[in-house]
Amino acid sequence: MSARTATASTAVAALLGGCVLLSAGQTQAAGAGDTPVVYAHRGASAYAPENTLAAVDAADDLGISWVENDVQRTADGVLVVMHDTTLARTTDAEQVYPDRAPWAVKDFTAAEIAKLDAGSWFGAEFTGARVPTLKSYLQRVERNRQKLLLEIKSPATYPGIEKEILRVLRQEGWLDRGHVKHRLVVQSFGAESVKIVHEQRPDVVTGFLGTPAVADLPAYAAFTDQINPSYTTIDADYVAEVQKLKGAHGKPLRVNTWTVNDAEKAARVAGYGVDGIISNNPDLVRDATR
Repeated sequence: MSARTATASTAVAALLGGCVLLSAGQTQAAGAGDTPVVYAHRGASAYAPENTLAAVDAADDLGISWVENDVQRTADGVLVVMHDTTLARTTDAEQVYPDRAPWAVKDFTAAEIAKLDAGSWFGAEFTGARVPTLKSYLQRVERNRQKLLLEIKSPATYPGIEKEILRVLRQEGWLDRGHVKHRLVVQSFGAESVKIVHEQRPDVVTGFLGTPAVADLPAYAAFTDQINPSYTTIDADYVAEVQKLKGAHGKPLRVNTWTVNDAEKAARVAGYGVDGIISNNPDLVRDATR
């Protein structure tokens, strides 16, 4: 890890040091602090299998406070942490259940999913890692004293999932004042899903994943606190337009961009004045933007 981060820092100093200095000034002007917040995408997923407890711990080992995950629902109503709507890519579902194509998460019970190996595809040392339930994931993040950027994945596939997620968050103590104010953001690509969360728990910080047209931003600001776009879709002007507006909690809209995995891109988007950067390599991004 140390060799990678040293290389990242050297590259940034040589190539884009001016952008890093500019970034600090821009983010201060936006009231968001002096450096972008770094989020570990699906946990530190460059170093451990994505969305597993091992990836949460990998982020913690790197000193990364924020982790991002994806939440879906099983056939019997249990919330699990998984990015793809199919189990095929990141588990051995095809081998364990050969007659269940296309191996959609929604078609399996929690007990069936619990039998799957969610780690060996990434590396032999992770063989036996499991798909975590949202409950077990929250408990691990809490144990590590980390913070959570929770994505509601494919909400149209799971009607009512917003209420169920909020229920589990409440049961696990994540909707008290301390968590809501400092340690939790709920986001989705589904604008209606974000609206539902805002309506059901107006105190929870929310984010919309995407790049709305500038003319449409005021409508989003009514129900969200963050506009979280792909780094390939933004520039400094767009970031500034977002940050001019106040979001649902009366504070300037924030911009967290994804998925940035190398030093040069990290320095570039930091120079745009973004408030946060979501990365599979959060340590590299952290070093590149400091």
